[in-house]
Amino acid sequence: MTSKRSLKELLEVNHDDLMDEDSEVLSKESKHDQSSDEEIDESLCVECGDQPHELLCLDCDEHFCSVCFDYLHRTGKRKQHKVKRLAAEQTAAAETPTSDAHEEPCPVETAEAAEIEAPDAETAAIARFKDNTSFIPMRLTAEERKLFRLLEAALNVSEYTDKIDVYSYSSKAKRIVQQLKEMCTVLTGLVVANGMEEGQRLMDDKEFVRNADWYQTIFEIGRRYKIMNPERMRATFGKLMYMIMDSRLPEVKDNLEFDLYKPILTVQSFLEQHGGLELLDDPLVFVATMEIRSEGRSRLQVQKDIKQKELAIERLARKYSSKQLPSEGVRQALYSVGDYHAYLSANRTPVRTMIERLKQYFNPETFENHHSLGISAGSQGARLSHNHRKQYQYVLQSLTLWSELMRDMYKLWSVADADMTSDKIRYQLADTGQGLNRIKACPSVHKVMHNVIARAQRETGSWVGSSVVHLGDRAVPNALFFLDKYLQVPRILNPVNTVLTLLDSVLRDPFAYAWAESQFGSVDSLKKTILVDFFRHAFDGSGSDNFYDAGSCIDGRLTSAWNWANLIAKKPYYKMFLICGFTGFDGSEGF
Repeated sequence: MTSKRSLKELLEVNHDDLMDEDSEVLSKESKHDQSSDEEIDESLCVECGDQPHELLCLDCDEHFCSVCFDYLHRTGKRKQHKVKRLAAEQTAAAETPTSDAHEEPCPVETAEAAEIEAPDAETAAIARFKDNTSFIPMRLTAEERKLFRLLEAALNVSEYTDKIDVYSYSSKAKRIVQQLKEMCTVLTGLVVANGMEEGQRLMDDKEFVRNADWYQTIFEIGRRYKIMNPERMRATFGKLMYMIMDSRLPEVKDNLEFDLYKPILTVQSFLEQHGGLELLDDPLVFVATMEIRSEGRSRLQVQKDIKQKELAIERLARKYSSKQLPSEGVRQALYSVGDYHAYLSANRTPVRTMIERLKQYFNPETFENHHSLGISAGSQGARLSHNHRKQYQYVLQSLTLWSELMRDMYKLWSVADADMTSDKIRYQLADTGQGLNRIKACPSVHKVMHNVIARAQRETGSWVGSSVVHLGDRAVPNALFFLDKYLQVPRILNPVNTVLTLLDSVLRDPFAYAWAESQFGSVDSLKKTILVDFFRHAFDGSGSDNFYDAGSCIDGRLTSAWNWANLIAKKPYYKMFLICGFTGFDGSEGF
């Protein structure tokens, strides 16, 4: 038990010291309580208790995983704590290293860890490549595309959510079963009307349970297509996921005798099913799946890369084809990985470009007249108060976080799909302020998000604002809302980058240049005006009527960007956007 302090002591004591002292006492008490109930596994992180420990904090004398250590030691005096990285053999054997009070600790790594031989670059790259293929979906075949068109047609005419996600006195389970049977009937009818041979078999088997595998496959095709084409199925994908969620409810599954869930077919699972996993160990896959960029390169260079890529694909198709795995299957797997690299290039490049513009046009220590990034709460809609340096850091870390999110978006899709379709967690229908929505916990997405935030914190150094992630609450009801929110990042940044790139060529026209010069002074001044407004008010905590839905939290940063995009027509430079071909942030007028 801790001794009580007087008011004078509490006011005079250093708050960081007080927090560290109280945390250590609470940690010791927590350890004592746990030891009385169960034996503590010393090989796990003392904070989360489910990850192997990787670091030893010599000041706290406790073992942490890298994520928990970065989170607990990011501010205050704990940021200065000495850390000792455990060697791989020590972590695996769960050996607690002894520390001497007079020992000079190494701030980053011990000598033992330094002696561990790191794998060569090629082996490490192949390992990362194989890990990525575990969540890269397979590209649809010609036959699967036919089934997908039928599924999309059936979803377009379905009123599933209108009849299920409402308050009613009738049994919800009965309504769900009725609507799911109706959906299966519509799909069967469309197959028959389309003249497919599959339709005859479906008609012969009157019971839906006998065709359960076919229904599961067609719903899996829809989910796989959405991951690879996030801009499609924007009005129907929610219905699809909610149908699968409801079909996994015990009371519904008992009535239907099957559910609509099937794991997504990934590149790795496809090759594993057909005995072709050795394909992923061939270094030639990097050439066969590389993204070919044309910016700043001659036509001859691009054609040369295309030819090399095609030759690599054909060579791998001949080498690894077998009775189980036809050559077309090898090509399909390689094309799928190529789609993944193309997705990364299209969605991460605009974020990285905006980071480059921030560093090119602004300095965190100094600023020119009228080009300060500083914002003040209550002024021009801002809800945060940052000086120029603090706002620069806030924008940089937000863009860095978005860049890391774009890199892991396929992985986030994979874990979000698992959370949404999990039969271990039930959802709740509740009014979130935007109508009735399904609120469902997302533990897997939450864990991946904290890893992403930890990487962004390490890359940017100090952290400005809150690191709270809203998931499974009123702000972000479920993983579907979370994904849809961050899919908007490239849609917001791409038009801004396009306008800034085209301004030089568009303003070569003497009349357009005279117009821009009279209003903004010069082309460079116009670019800075656009960037200053974007970096100020797309990251000012606006976009909501409370700090819970907006502000400086992880989701609030994107809410502010949405709000800025929605108000673009009121900006003084909006006409410059129009003469550069701007039509909206969503391919239409406005947001």
